[in-house]
Amino acid sequence: MPRPTVAQLTYGTVTVVCSALAMLLLSQASSTPGIAVITFAALGLGLLVALTVPLPQRAPEPVAEPAATAATTATATATEDRIPVQRTVLTADPAAHPSRPTRPARPVREPAGP
Repeated sequence: MPRPTVAQLTYGTVTVVCSALAMLLLSQASSTPGIAVITFAALGLGLLVALTVPLPQRAPEPVAEPAATAATTATATATEDRIPVQRTVLTADPAAHPSRPTRPARPVREPAGP
């Protein structure tokens, strides 16, 4: 079940309070059963109002674009959605590049912290 919106809560609360006050003042009820009936009627009315408040609508779907514009938009979107990934070579294959001399691995020296 979706959560109630702020508008639904507001309209329901205002309806309960106003209708309860109006019914109590108009009926001049002073007995406990009379007040209980008015209270439950006000709660039911507030619930009915809260449920009939229109929910927010979704944004309309975009209208179809011409083919040239759609192709440009598709390529722009495809390049914007790329996530860069760091690529590393796990092992160097000296046989693949015989022209390059192989060097012994040297430790990387980085400055220590501050």
